[in-house]
Amino acid sequence: MLGKTEIYEAAHSFITRAYSELNKTPEETRSRINDILSEIQQTGTYTHTFEELEHGAKMAWRNSNRCIGRLFWDKLRITDARQSESPLEVASLLIQHIEKATNGGRIIPSITVFRPETAISESIRIWNHQLIRYAGYETTDGIVGDPDSIAFTNMCNKMGWTGEGTDFDILPLVIQQGNQEPEWFNIPRHAVIEVHLEHPEIPSFSSLGLKWYAVPIISDMALEIGGITYQAAPFNGWYMGTEIGARNLADSFRYNKLPLIAELMGLDTHSETTLWRDRALVELNIAVLHSYKKAGVSIVDHHTAAMQFRSFEEREARSDREITGDWTWLIPPVSPATTHIFHKSYNDEVRSPLFQYMERLY
Repeated sequence: MLGKTEIYEAAHSFITRAYSELNKTPEETRSRINDILSEIQQTGTYTHTFEELEHGAKMAWRNSNRCIGRLFWDKLRITDARQSESPLEVASLLIQHIEKATNGGRIIPSITVFRPETAISESIRIWNHQLIRYAGYETTDGIVGDPDSIAFTNMCNKMGWTGEGTDFDILPLVIQQGNQEPEWFNIPRHAVIEVHLEHPEIPSFSSLGLKWYAVPIISDMALEIGGITYQAAPFNGWYMGTEIGARNLADSFRYNKLPLIAELMGLDTHSETTLWRDRALVELNIAVLHSYKKAGVSIVDHHTAAMQFRSFEEREARSDREITGDWTWLIPPVSPATTHIFHKSYNDEVRSPLFQYMERLY
């Protein structure tokens, strides 16, 4: 935790910028800064108003250098969960987040913010990487499920959770309050929409039994606003198709389905010059986009996402704000050179408010 001087300086910077964007008067800004100073002197910390929390979370999305979907930063829906008292209550609110954000498939960008760790309160930590994720198991016949989830799955097993041992077992929520032992909670099946993948021109594609969940809800990044760090602040947008079709299901260290798809397509995999990986990759991404749209679940292709990012750049320029970005993350993993992002450079400076990675607890 920051000292009083550091917290005040961070708060002063945040309030000055946020209140200007919110069209507050100079008098309102000065009054709020004075109130914060007094609160910090008395308690060592301060409490954001809902308006400050809401706008700060939106600014953090706007400052997310690795996110291509920032055009919609000001549409983020905030749930203030700072009064939650127990892991059970936290779990209930997380399930509500899943259901409300999923919205029957018409996904709503959302964030639920739990209380921060301060001099006067214990923190809440969510151990999951995403609220919804598939388990991974090491078996004598090889890995079943998501290899990226093996360590977390093993920890859940040690805590008493048992999955069915399939490729697509939904992991439980694991929540810790302060220094207490973490607790796990199953996510009700009805709360999770999954999309079964099929291909519009390859009928046999559905025989692969591939599927993915509707909403990516990141839950292991902290939200920092004005010197206050919220360690539990899960947030979501909607998927860009390549996240599923070019990474989750395609990476050799994840589900590694390209060889299977190539075989299904009858491609020659004996030589890389046949570009069988590329051909299988494109068809997998077509299947993802087709299936999500057929299921009525929000998703965006990487070309549209890049055009939306261009619109974001133009809007920020009109607001006299410099774009920051991590080029290596902003370019899509499929055909990056076909987007304008590939041919530009970005300032990768990290600015507050922001979402920041935390050290894993398992």
